[in-house]
Amino acid sequence: MKSSLKDTIAAIATAAGESAIGIIKISGPQACLIADSVFVAQSAIKPSQCKSYTVHYGWVVAGKNGVGQSIGHPAQIRRLSGKTPALKENIIDEALVTVMRSPKSYTREDVVEISCHGGYVAARAVLDVVLEKNCRLAEPGEFTKRAFLNGRIDLSQAEAVLDIIKAKTDSALKLGLQQLKGLLSRQINSLRDDIVKALAVIEAQIDFPEEDLGEAGKKEIFRGLEDIQSRLGCMLEEAKHSRVYREGIHTVICGMPNAGKSSLLNALLRKERSIVTSVAGTTRDIIEEVIDIKGIPVRIVDTAGIIEPRDLIERKAVERSRRSIDAADLVIAVFDAARRLRADDEAFMRAVLKKNKPVIAVFNKIDLKTRIQNEIVIKRFPLNVSVSAKQSKNIDHLERLIEDLVRTGRVSAGGSPSFINTRHQQAVLQAQRTIGSALRSSREGLSLEYVAQDIKEALSCLDELLGKRFSEDLLEKIFSEFCVGK
Repeated sequence: MKSSLKDTIAAIATAAGESAIGIIKISGPQACLIADSVFVAQSAIKPSQCKSYTVHYGWVVAGKNGVGQSIGHPAQIRRLSGKTPALKENIIDEALVTVMRSPKSYTREDVVEISCHGGYVAARAVLDVVLEKNCRLAEPGEFTKRAFLNGRIDLSQAEAVLDIIKAKTDSALKLGLQQLKGLLSRQINSLRDDIVKALAVIEAQIDFPEEDLGEAGKKEIFRGLEDIQSRLGCMLEEAKHSRVYREGIHTVICGMPNAGKSSLLNALLRKERSIVTSVAGTTRDIIEEVIDIKGIPVRIVDTAGIIEPRDLIERKAVERSRRSIDAADLVIAVFDAARRLRADDEAFMRAVLKKNKPVIAVFNKIDLKTRIQNEIVIKRFPLNVSVSAKQSKNIDHLERLIEDLVRTGRVSAGGSPSFINTRHQQAVLQAQRTIGSALRSSREGLSLEYVAQDIKEALSCLDELLGKRFSEDLLEKIFSEFCVGK
């Protein structure tokens, strides 16, 4: 069934699992009336009679035909039933109800939030009672989708909500909040306004050719278009660096068996995540974790040792390790500093160098007597650090080296004032190209109609980014990534 803004929707807005509180959100034209039918306030006031931004204590009850499961201490239920005989055993849970009236709510619709006890059973029981009314379960991201469709936020701000939810570090959270506040929107709207002004002048020239702008006037317009193209280019440069805060730096730990790769992962995580033994080849599968290095989300992948496989399981493990290196933004090549290099170490170094990736060589086990020929490794991998993963020695040196690579842009990441995702990047890139086409058309002496058409296409790209024009498929793709309660 196709969703409609006329529907009233509801969902559990809090995460699944045990918690102190669970929130059921209701939004739509019947939100307050539905709350009337499931909630009895201690003050006897109905939610539909409440002022906006007020909170009321009471009980969620099953309807006349509903079957409610009592939640809470039996003595408490009897005491409450004595005060409010109509409740009897239909009490579902104690709750606080918050009323937020249209248009000053998250969705710009009437919104009611029922705060009950946490945990799956209590929240689910309350939601079931709500859904028995003239209400349906919300689709993934539908509350935020309604905020967009009702004009409270634009599409880039709606996407920022998901960025905030998925943020892995304080820096990612900060950038998501900046976008939600409209930083990217303001940048795009500023560009859009300048494009509209240029287009208006050009179309006026087309419609009224007798009002000639003259060469000076035309040069001024096209200087403005060149400035727009330059600003779009700057945004694309920022996009190259901002991916790290959304997805994290994909970092692969690789090396020969028993070099201490799993120990290094555990040292970076400050906990035991990988099994560590003296037996070479303990790690057979890919293990992935996310760590926060000075605000940079780093996705660390521990791989199986790169060896000549002896059986089918080892062959598959080594193949996975090689695929992980192919997909990596950064490679941490771990060497056992307590033994001398062998022929298979040489083969490993050649294999890593072929990948043409940024590499940090880590000399592990410096708590033991050093036997490795460091100069051979350093010649191939100038970026290096010596650590003892077992004793967590110099792990901070490795973290500083990773941070430096990211901050200086050597691992295709860095600080960015805007949080541009792939969809935004494609729209900005297409806008830049069409502005470039308009400038070429002008230089080649083509008629202003061709120039105007290119400028209109650029405007259309930015409008799609902001959601001024959109398709149902686009909205489905964006909001399907959200959880149901958001």
